[in-house]
Amino acid sequence: MNAEVAVESTPETPLWNDPARPVADRIDALIGAMTLQEKTAQLYGVWVGASDQGGEVAPHQHDMEEAVDLDALLPTGLGQLTRPFGTVPVDPALGALSLARTQARIAATNRFGIPALAHDECLSGFAAWTATAYPVPLSWGATFDPDTVRRMAAAIGRDMRAVGVHQGLAPVLDVVRDARWGRVEETIGEDPYLVGTIGTAYVQGLESAGIVATLKHFAGYSASRAGRNLAPASVGPRERADVLLPPFEMAIREGGARSVMNAYTDTDGVPSAADEELLTGLLRDTWGFDGTVVADYFAIAFLKTLHGVAADWAGAAGAALRAGIDVELPNVKTYGTPLAEAVADGRIPEALVDRALRRVLTQKAALGLLDPDWDPLPAGLAGADLENPDALRGRIDLDGPENRALARTVAEKAVVLLSNDGTLPLAGPRRIALVGPNADEPTAVLGCYSFPQHIGVRHPGTPVGIELPTLRETLAAEFPDAEITVARGTGVDDGDLSGLAEAARVAREADVAVVVLGDRAGLFGRGTSGEGCDVGTLALPGAQQRLLDTLLDLDTPLVTVLIAGRPYALGRAVAESAAIVQSFFPGEEGTHAIAGVLSGRTEPSGRLPVSVPREPGSQPATYLGPRLAHAGEVSSVDPTPAFAFGHGLSYTRFDWTDLTVDAERAPTDGEFTLAFTVRNTGGRPGTEVVQLYLHDPVASVVQPVQRLIGYHRVDLRPGEARRLRVTVPADLASFTGRDGRRVVEPGELELRLAASSAEPRLTARVTLTGAERHVDHTRRLHATIAPEPPARS
Repeated sequence: MNAEVAVESTPETPLWNDPARPVADRIDALIGAMTLQEKTAQLYGVWVGASDQGGEVAPHQHDMEEAVDLDALLPTGLGQLTRPFGTVPVDPALGALSLARTQARIAATNRFGIPALAHDECLSGFAAWTATAYPVPLSWGATFDPDTVRRMAAAIGRDMRAVGVHQGLAPVLDVVRDARWGRVEETIGEDPYLVGTIGTAYVQGLESAGIVATLKHFAGYSASRAGRNLAPASVGPRERADVLLPPFEMAIREGGARSVMNAYTDTDGVPSAADEELLTGLLRDTWGFDGTVVADYFAIAFLKTLHGVAADWAGAAGAALRAGIDVELPNVKTYGTPLAEAVADGRIPEALVDRALRRVLTQKAALGLLDPDWDPLPAGLAGADLENPDALRGRIDLDGPENRALARTVAEKAVVLLSNDGTLPLAGPRRIALVGPNADEPTAVLGCYSFPQHIGVRHPGTPVGIELPTLRETLAAEFPDAEITVARGTGVDDGDLSGLAEAARVAREADVAVVVLGDRAGLFGRGTSGEGCDVGTLALPGAQQRLLDTLLDLDTPLVTVLIAGRPYALGRAVAESAAIVQSFFPGEEGTHAIAGVLSGRTEPSGRLPVSVPREPGSQPATYLGPRLAHAGEVSSVDPTPAFAFGHGLSYTRFDWTDLTVDAERAPTDGEFTLAFTVRNTGGRPGTEVVQLYLHDPVASVVQPVQRLIGYHRVDLRPGEARRLRVTVPADLASFTGRDGRRVVEPGELELRLAASSAEPRLTARVTLTGAERHVDHTRRLHATIAPEPPARS
């Protein structure tokens, strides 16, 4: 007899608390013992803030919700605690104690001893006071380095687990379709393969630390009309299937993500929160996802208030539950009394409640929250004197040296050198003019979901909590013998022209001028980048272009540095600036990374995850467009970017040679194998980022001119060469055909080995033979690019 099944429960250990019993049996027994109100209580969260004195959490009063009475709610249980650390500034150790005490109360108050699952934001690091602020996801994309992103995510996850958090609301897997959208900084880029591979690495890292990763936003949010937040998504089924969905598919299949969050938007009139075909038919029935689907904040209520597809709160709850949303966040609104009453009077089947409840409880069981030895104290408080909260202050360090070193590594790999006439690296200049609104601004490196910009701005008397050296400070350390003169010139978005003359004066008197432009992250119009900070064009905010043009009029060499959350058109600077350096909100170590590139201490190796436009009004446009989306004589608008997706320079040179193709023909279920050599022909070590694009010249439906199907970073010393072998499965040529099924068609293809989407170096022309072949979600997803093993002697 199977020992696991043979173990009997005792009266002291109810079946659902017995870890020796099969999880399904435990959940069945628990659901069978619960009242309707106890069931629905597991399907919602309460937004709270941890106490900085170590006491229990306090409900957070949000302007979109009524006050929550915890005393009234807790006897029936509670599904989730929303953002205990990401709501108010709190010392991590005292916050962990506050959360632990609250969890003990929650478990003691309900009949079954079930604690809540605590979630928090972790988009660019754990969004808690004093936690490391890593680069934003757009910088992750710029690294083209999944391994480094995986290590970063694991570090973030360990910090979250140390204080008692179970779930992280990241990564964002939206593919950029319009760079005017304010949340571009939260995305990984404009290519689904790059987004999928980097996002999957983040999921793997977070999950390796025991944190439930949450994929956002499923699906179509980034395709909202005109780049406006929460606008309808104008996408057809083929664009959705081939561009927007693959990153989610990959992160579920290869990353093991255990949660998905719906998108706010509607697609062709169907809100994602009420889309049963998407949340159940595709996600669960086809892809086999067995985790939880959580609502984006207030998304279920939005079915009534914004989308108008529900007449009341019960109608909204029923639509979301039927579609497949298991948990209402951030607070109880529709899944509480309205849902329970609608089930009781027969408007909503109780089976839908049980279906969602089973997923929620199964996840809690996997996290150990149903086990009899569950302990509310997290690892960070092990051995601590809990009776002396003041002695705990400072006990948990969420920004230690290892974190900062990792943050710097990510930032360094993400800096993109867009152009350079030889001025960089700077060769010991005597006088440097440092100009611009982001030259001496500590928070210029932070994204919208970093704690200081997201929460800290509402607590002006609280210290930032982390070290944020400005570029002025890091340049002074990088060039200790140089005289550095700083002039603001203008603000990020205030349009102030009064400082232009002073900026021109200090630049005129310098050997080199460095102008530092870009964004200020914020929420809902309080910044130039971030959630709700959408723009009408990709012109630089405020008067920054005027400042840039003023400096370009001078004879002093000008190095343009962008610290931003999205790409911007730079006008004359594209041709006239001595060099252009792009950094996407690089986090707390970002100015060290930028200064290192300017001095040459660090070799630039970042590549653009989004195209940089030539004209500010050419959106929406990405490199993934078909032929009609590119420049032509039939339109006066030229969407050709100033710098293409995948572009990035180095301080050395690389030659690509000796392409060989093992066989130029392969069946539609076969693969192609190529090999070529990359050599560093310059005088400095450097990193080349090999990119592999597929061009399908003739297909049954319109295809992008090319799309990324693989990439590989190659580190080479001066004179060093490496031969790389590339294997390309025919599955990567698949696309959604006219009948809605994914198909691999016979015919000619081009495999372009390139330094960017605009710079092919070697091209292999190959042919797929045989019958048309249909593939599904089990298809091969990757080409492999790896060093060729040395030949045996």
